[in-house]
Amino acid sequence: MAKGKRSVPEINSSSTADIAFLLLIFFLITTSMDTDRGLARRLPPPPENKEQLDDIIVKERNVLPVRINANDQLMVGSDYLTVGELRDRAKEFIANPFNEANLPEKHEKEIPYFGKVMVTDMHVISLQNDRGTSYQAYIDVQNELVAAYNELRNELAQEKWQKNYSELTPEQQEAVREYYPQKISEAEPKNYGGK
Repeated sequence: MAKGKRSVPEINSSSTADIAFLLLIFFLITTSMDTDRGLARRLPPPPENKEQLDDIIVKERNVLPVRINANDQLMVGSDYLTVGELRDRAKEFIANPFNEANLPEKHEKEIPYFGKVMVTDMHVISLQNDRGTSYQAYIDVQNELVAAYNELRNELAQEKWQKNYSELTPEQQEAVREYYPQKISEAEPKNYGGK
């Protein structure tokens, strides 16, 4: 009997690509992605023509300038505030409950479910930050401004229907948004602080 070379059995590698692909799919599906961060904003529709842009004139009383400098200091109008004070100032500006002359002007508007009401839907909160502003300060200010709108909408929903805004029907929510439209304008960052 002649002794020959014994062949070593090979491992079948034809399905390793399939296994690697399945593992990749498994890890992609089971890995949790942190998608909570960021800002939910609905962009305004583009203007239909240039003449419309020229027709939009915002009165000074209808604008609340909010600025954050490179040291994360917050200036609202001509006052320095903390982030904790911003929400109440924004709510007062948006609602103008006592129809003050230095806050947004009110005009009569027909809104479903509410009838003819006096609203300040011409208001704008103008947010501008420094290039050196920290991301956390920027997000904190954004959160407070959005929270001001959310609180006003909740208060209105409670007053009218004794429900939170999130519990209303889509038509009711639309009416509340028409009463308190969210108008936050973000200007391009400036370089005030030199950071």
